[in-house]
Amino acid sequence: MLDALTLDQMRTFVTVAESGSFRAAAGRLSRVQSAVSHAIANMEVELRLSLFDRSGHRPVLTPEGRALLANARDILLRVDAMRARARGLGEGVELELSLVVDTLFPIAVVGAALKEMRAVYPSVTVRLSVAPLGGPIDGLIDRRYTLGILVGEEFRDPRVVVQALSSVPMVAVVSVRHPLASQASGDLLGVPDLADHLQIVLSDPSPLTEGRDFGVISHQTCRVSGQDVKHALILAGLGWGRLPFWQVERDLAERRLVRLATRSLGRQSQVESETYLAHRIDEPLGPAARALSEALMGLSALSLIQPSNCIRDRSRSCHHSPWRRRNTLSGMVWRATCSCGTLSQPWCSTVTRVSLSTGSNLTSTCVICPGANVACRQLNARR
Repeated sequence: MLDALTLDQMRTFVTVAESGSFRAAAGRLSRVQSAVSHAIANMEVELRLSLFDRSGHRPVLTPEGRALLANARDILLRVDAMRARARGLGEGVELELSLVVDTLFPIAVVGAALKEMRAVYPSVTVRLSVAPLGGPIDGLIDRRYTLGILVGEEFRDPRVVVQALSSVPMVAVVSVRHPLASQASGDLLGVPDLADHLQIVLSDPSPLTEGRDFGVISHQTCRVSGQDVKHALILAGLGWGRLPFWQVERDLAERRLVRLATRSLGRQSQVESETYLAHRIDEPLGPAARALSEALMGLSALSLIQPSNCIRDRSRSCHHSPWRRRNTLSGMVWRATCSCGTLSQPWCSTVTRVSLSTGSNLTSTCVICPGANVACRQLNARR
């Protein structure tokens, strides 16, 4: 009967398939080889089929074994998730909360979320790292971090669960002193034009993208380890590249950088990259991690993707244009656009948005600039 199948048998089956031999699986499971062989044999008896072909030097999955391997992995992941949830329900507040953030995600939002979390759990020590490309998910897989923020769709693992947060606009830019900038107002650039110039690209600290490139057009590249280095080299006129809008908005407004005049890299040389909150499915989230997750989700629901120039320089006069609609997980919300060109949270201390499902006003306190020492302007969303 199938009811006699055990989780131990399934875990042994998956380990043998991943290890390639009964001996290697025994080492990983800290068992003797005969116990591993016995567990597989009992499982085969219960299923009434052979999972491995043992005629060669190493056991090889049979067609039936390959078909059932995915089912066994899925069952074990679900059981691990249930155990993690049970442990989380019984555990107290964490001593430390570790977080790894994709370099493209605005760190000001992370700072605002951490501030909210620490207001409730001030004793929790925070360990924060920033990494590009496969770095965040690699850190989660290796259990070096509890939470991660991923950007893009390239990196996924069945052991890691993700929740959509918001999106980050990525802009292809070049220094105003670069030869490509002279064509910013002339003819459109094609891929061959871009390939003739040095492209500044990020290197992946993880092995996940070995042998692969993302968005690399030019055969002339300068590979850097950090987003700030990439930004500085582009500003210096060394080459061109894509940078998040929140990082270059002031450079664009003050004409230190210009958008590349091309349609090959998105409309107005801009594309949107989705961002995701992630954690291992088998690792329970403690109270502080859950509070930080809720704060990050709340910030995304309010579309607080970056602080504006108005917040940084309160001496400037800022007049907000009509509200713009934006898709988020919570539905359609509204946010202000300043005359300075910033898509941002306004510098007053309250924001009003409209729920399109009910038509009611929802007023929230700004978490990036609470209690700003300026006259508060109540902004009314207009449908």
